Amino acid sequence: MSGWFMFLATVLLLSLAGALWRVWSGPSQADRMMAAQLVGTGGVGVVLLLAAAGDWAMIDVAVVLALLAAFAAVAFVKAQTPQGAGDPEDDADG
Repeated sequence: MSGWFMFLATVLLLSLAGALWRVWSGPSQADRMMAAQLVGTGGVGVVLLLAAAGDWAMIDVAVVLALLAAFAAVAFVKAQTPQGAGDPEDDADG
C-alpha cells in the first residue's frame, strides 16, 4: 500500500508542475494567486499521502501548509481591494 501512496504523490507532484507554470506566467495577478492556491492544496495532498505512506508526524506539516495557503489568500484579497473596503474597523457608521 505504501508504494501506491508514493505513486499517487508522484502523480500529484507532476500535476503541480502545470500550476507552477501558471504562477510563473499567469496573465493576471488573480490567475497567479489561484494557481498558488492550487499549489498549496496539492502540497497538502502530497504531504498527507507521504504521511500515510510512513511518518504520521508529517500531518502537522500539512496543517501548517494549509494555514499558510489560507492566510496568503486573505492577504491577496486585502491587497487587491480598495483601501478599507470590507474592513469593519474602518466603517464610519459602526
